[in-house]
Amino acid sequence: MIEPIDFTGCERLPGRAYNGANGKKIAVRYDGDVWLLKFPPSTAEKPTTLSYSNSCYSEHVASNIANMIGLRAHETRLGTFTNGKTKVVCACRDFTADGKVLYDFCSIKNTVIDSETGGTGTELDDVLETIDHQSFVDPVVLKAHFWDMFVVDAFLGNFDRHNGNWGFLVDPTSRKAEIAPAFDFGSCLLPQADDDIMRRVIEDKAELDARIYNFPASALKQDGKKIGYVDFIAQNRDGVLAPSLKRIVPCIDLAAISAFIDDTPYLTDLQRQFYKTYLAARYKVMFEPISSL
Repeated sequence: MIEPIDFTGCERLPGRAYNGANGKKIAVRYDGDVWLLKFPPSTAEKPTTLSYSNSCYSEHVASNIANMIGLRAHETRLGTFTNGKTKVVCACRDFTADGKVLYDFCSIKNTVIDSETGGTGTELDDVLETIDHQSFVDPVVLKAHFWDMFVVDAFLGNFDRHNGNWGFLVDPTSRKAEIAPAFDFGSCLLPQADDDIMRRVIEDKAELDARIYNFPASALKQDGKKIGYVDFIAQNRDGVLAPSLKRIVPCIDLAAISAFIDDTPYLTDLQRQFYKTYLAARYKVMFEPISSL
């Protein structure tokens, strides 16, 4: 079992702020590095029947799996933080701590004056056009990263890869830019699923299939409608997705992923079984027909 960390006594770092809607975030120094601690949303923040109470686990598990299967993602650890109550938090290493500045794709999209929509618009054609017209990195390299990220998000069931949670790192002195590590994986692996839903997904094939074929869908849209992962991959596996599928799918080792999940602290046996069942099913539907090609 990976050793968890108690972040309670770590130095708090004022002056660092982080956006995002799901849960509180603070910066601390741990083992010489700056880490962002993401807290699970409170009931007051997400007053819905299905909360995002599992988002910290989803963030950590999905981020690590992304790295395992070939997408450069931020580094995360699970730990606890006590402030009256002890909560499990997901710690994300701050990849801007060396002075580089993060420019999300939303802000870059706003600078492309030929774009038909604003920075938050996620119409696929408009996003691809912005990639072609931006001047931060080679458009060919960025487009390959974009489709790699799409394939990984499809596997992990990410329903919220919007323009504000991926982008570039820029050195303010040299003005050189690079693609930032992928981040914000809290909307992967059905973070709203409570124990009852997890059991139903494990035990009932119809419940499992619904969460593969029907939802979650991508945040990207075509003609105003969110893109369904299964159909899009099936229709484009020999087209725009082919290079990314060839890079990512051979790296998906379900046995290694299962071992990682088993080694992750704080998860219940039900959560472990749920994650493994869900990912194996998504792989079988979307990628197993491709893996033999």
